[in-house]
Amino acid sequence: MCGIVGVVGKRPCVEILLDGLRRLEYRGYDSAGVATINGGDFTILRSAGKLSKLARLVEQGAPEGTVGIGHTRWATHGRPSEANAHPHRFRDTVVVHNGIIENYAALKRELMVQGHEFTSETDSEIIAHLVQRALEHDHDLVHAVRSALMRLHGSFAVAVLNVKYPDRIVAARRMSPLVVGLGDGESYLASDVPALLQVTRRFQFLEDGDLALLEREGVRLFSVDTLTEVRREVRTVSWTPAMAEKGGYKHFMLKEIHEQPRSVSDTLRPRLGLSQGEVVLDEMGALDKRLAGISRVTLLACGTSYHAGLVGRRLIEDLARLPCEVEVASEFRYRNPLVDSSHLVVAISQSGETADTIAAVQEARSKGAAIASICNVVDSTLARMADSVLYTYAGPEIGVASTKAFTCQMAVLALLALWLGRRVGTLDADRAATFVQGLTELPVQMERVLERNGHILDVARKHQRVRSMLYLGRGVSHPIALEGALKLKELSYVHAEGYPAGEMKHGPIALIDDSVPSLFVVPNGPTWEKTLSNMEEIRSRSGQVVAVVTEGNRQAAELADDRFEIPECLPELSPFLTVLPLQLFAYHVADLKGTDVDQPRNLAKSVTVE
Repeated sequence: MCGIVGVVGKRPCVEILLDGLRRLEYRGYDSAGVATINGGDFTILRSAGKLSKLARLVEQGAPEGTVGIGHTRWATHGRPSEANAHPHRFRDTVVVHNGIIENYAALKRELMVQGHEFTSETDSEIIAHLVQRALEHDHDLVHAVRSALMRLHGSFAVAVLNVKYPDRIVAARRMSPLVVGLGDGESYLASDVPALLQVTRRFQFLEDGDLALLEREGVRLFSVDTLTEVRREVRTVSWTPAMAEKGGYKHFMLKEIHEQPRSVSDTLRPRLGLSQGEVVLDEMGALDKRLAGISRVTLLACGTSYHAGLVGRRLIEDLARLPCEVEVASEFRYRNPLVDSSHLVVAISQSGETADTIAAVQEARSKGAAIASICNVVDSTLARMADSVLYTYAGPEIGVASTKAFTCQMAVLALLALWLGRRVGTLDADRAATFVQGLTELPVQMERVLERNGHILDVARKHQRVRSMLYLGRGVSHPIALEGALKLKELSYVHAEGYPAGEMKHGPIALIDDSVPSLFVVPNGPTWEKTLSNMEEIRSRSGQVVAVVTEGNRQAAELADDRFEIPECLPELSPFLTVLPLQLFAYHVADLKGTDVDQPRNLAKSVTVE
């Protein structure tokens, strides 16, 4: 959520700023703006709504400055409006900010007593005032920004311009992502790598507490606390801009759904050894010495990643026979959790920048836990915080509603469960070999499910005007029911709830009538027959039934008004297949309703504030 782009260049920079902001639209936003320095003053353009409105303002009179910053805002303090859009200006200083300033109210009162007047409702505007005030006493922009930041409590990625220092940007981060890009006689800044792929592939990833001075000649990094210089490795990113294009699909999300067989294969293939049943997780080497002392696994995640964790819990407990719990990261640190050095804590996040998950990991680390992370973005904050990091090879995921990251997270969790089972001695070679064979077959089976997209569209047409749905599943299908319901809510704004099918009689059945369809996830496995009785109960109350069933299961198919079929597979791996028709169903319902599929209202791709 929120995006920052900055340029210190030798050519007009506004198009670079706009292009970078477009590439950050996936993060979610409700207003946008740019500021450039030209002729000893700022040109600031801002608008509420989509970037197209800002682009029209630029077309009416493009700023000519070679130094500038841009921002897409996702409202926290203050409604979406032009006045609350970034950049914010106070006298000679302009600021953009991601994050939340927790003590902004006290700081604002202090500044107002000193005669400062504010033009927005945001917490971010106070940063411009604090920097400007600091410049009155210290005529150095780096020192002034550092002085202002030392007053702030909360999270921030911030970039600052000042007209008296027209050839530089000063930026800093605390618990909010920020990268700098290195060019030929130009320096760049962004909150995520894709924003800058058109202009550079060479990046430095700022750590918490880093302050950056961007000039045409290059970038210097300092510690905010001490102002001593620090060094960060320059990394070359291999993603191409084309990887973020739609590839002929109507939406990024549809493209990403269809990319899942390949992304799951890319995630699995390098980690499956040559000998039968072997899993190679060299990334876990840093935790080798601690493994003998691990007695419990805790998975930390939010949203879709939490649902992947629920699948992972079953796999870890089944294959490794280690107690495993899944925690909603936003709740974890507020209940004095029982975590110690005998715990392996695994944080799951597509972006690696999820604020709640980062805070939960900090809590777990402070209690001595071993930390591993599962994420999709190299050198993200969670990746750097972990003792070991297991990357998903999903590639850029642009659609706000996660799809391919989810299946890749499940793939990594399956590998981790296998690896733990073999290392602690609870999983015999024959069962491991069977499981690995099941994993290798998944990409082809996923392709077969996706080939039925036309049928799924037909079912979506029947239900496009539904106002509420129940999603039900037992065992490993329960997390998929939760994920299917979440996707329908996120994309189409239809009320949907996921439940364990066995809980239906304990309340949700009261909702059933002919206007509330139920979608059952009922693949072959140990509990499918029990689920049939729940389907019968829905039908007896005039409820419509949609079901995800295994090919050839006539009993389940005959109880459904509509069905989505999946190939036969290991029951433990069925979530990789059952989730696909639910993703497509949610996508098609949303598309038929005309909602913004790639950027659903009020949502953000990377939730970088608590």
